[in-house]
Amino acid sequence: MAAVSRTEPLCQPCHYHANFKVEINLKKPLQPVHLSSEQVALEVFSLCCQLDLLIRAQVHQFQEQLQHDISPIESDSFHKQGAEIINRMNQCLEHLPEPIPQIEDYLDSVGLSTMFPRVEIFIIHGRPVDMLERPPMDDYFPYITKLNQLLVLSQQLEDDVQHLGSHKYIAHQLSVLYQVLGSFKSMKTFLLLKKDIEANFKALKISLTTDQGSKQEPQLPAPYISWILQLTHNIISTVSALPDELTDDLKPAMSFAATLS
Repeated sequence: MAAVSRTEPLCQPCHYHANFKVEINLKKPLQPVHLSSEQVALEVFSLCCQLDLLIRAQVHQFQEQLQHDISPIESDSFHKQGAEIINRMNQCLEHLPEPIPQIEDYLDSVGLSTMFPRVEIFIIHGRPVDMLERPPMDDYFPYITKLNQLLVLSQQLEDDVQHLGSHKYIAHQLSVLYQVLGSFKSMKTFLLLKKDIEANFKALKISLTTDQGSKQEPQLPAPYISWILQLTHNIISTVSALPDELTDDLKPAMSFAATLS
């Protein structure tokens, strides 16, 4: 060992030099892309949505920590993801004509600072904060989720009554659909469909009752199959058409998109 320790090394490792740095382009397009001013605005809007949800998740984590008498600590992943989103925003702004605005100035100029005040505060001060007043975009994603749930439940029910060999769980699916319809309290069409379910649900459930010990799978009578198909068709067509009654919580985003057209 002593002889080995006195032996001169065969080579000396090279120290790192910046010229050998390799840029990571995993999230960049293969070909150069030029964005118009409208496309820049939509892309920054999308990134604001992502950053706002990230901030809200971090604030919620703060609140849970406080409930357990733990000092709020920002996660490293939050700052990493937040910095990445802001970097992507700045990359989008590079497609605008010179002079390229600062991101906070751009948010003010296109109205995104009003829609996403948490995002603007985070960009300026680097801290996630909650708002005393509820920002206009807070209801957007929960409402989109509710619309999607209504659409998917209707499509699933429509498919099941036509193709399943057993209608054992149709009544349960119908009751779940009824609950979701009831959450759209200002939608007259959905309120009428909800009353229609109330009028038919008990008899439909009775029609699925089988004798004890029977091996026969419950099947809906043809009139109830037709009724359910008409019900689901009305829901699917209404959600797909997106009438004014269904757009109240979508208007901030829709108004922003309309200004770009």
